[in-house]
Amino acid sequence: MKANSPERESELLRLAEQLDHDLRSIRRALRKPLEVETAKGELTLPQTAVMREVVRTEGINLRDLSRAVSLAHSTVSGIVDRLEKRGMIERRPDQKDGRVSCIFPSSPVREFIRNRIPELNRTPLLDALARANKSERLAIAAALRRLRELLEPE
Repeated sequence: MKANSPERESELLRLAEQLDHDLRSIRRALRKPLEVETAKGELTLPQTAVMREVVRTEGINLRDLSRAVSLAHSTVSGIVDRLEKRGMIERRPDQKDGRVSCIFPSSPVREFIRNRIPELNRTPLLDALARANKSERLAIAAALRRLRELLEPE
């Protein structure tokens, strides 16, 4: 097949579609444990995203938090109100500007975000890798590394 032949383009398109399908399935499988745990706490994914950012950037103001999670200011304000009522986060006056509130996580939330979420995110990968033999694990790692390299801008 020539470099730009219709057959080659069709083959590449089919492969790209299959990879896209596989990657979406992989992402779903990797998110599943966190979604199950989040559902137990009756939290939405946007609430989880807000809490992650509040833990990552303790003392963040509402404007910066909205920007960090890519949600409207009013949406994030409502999320913060609901999380504050549940005792998951708290607002404190900014040390430099008392007119502005800064948002901090509660200790249990900080612990959950820093420790439990990474564990939940790793579990599906660890389970899958444990079922693969050594050569399969090495092949998976090499293929994903190469795909990442090809996708990165030069």
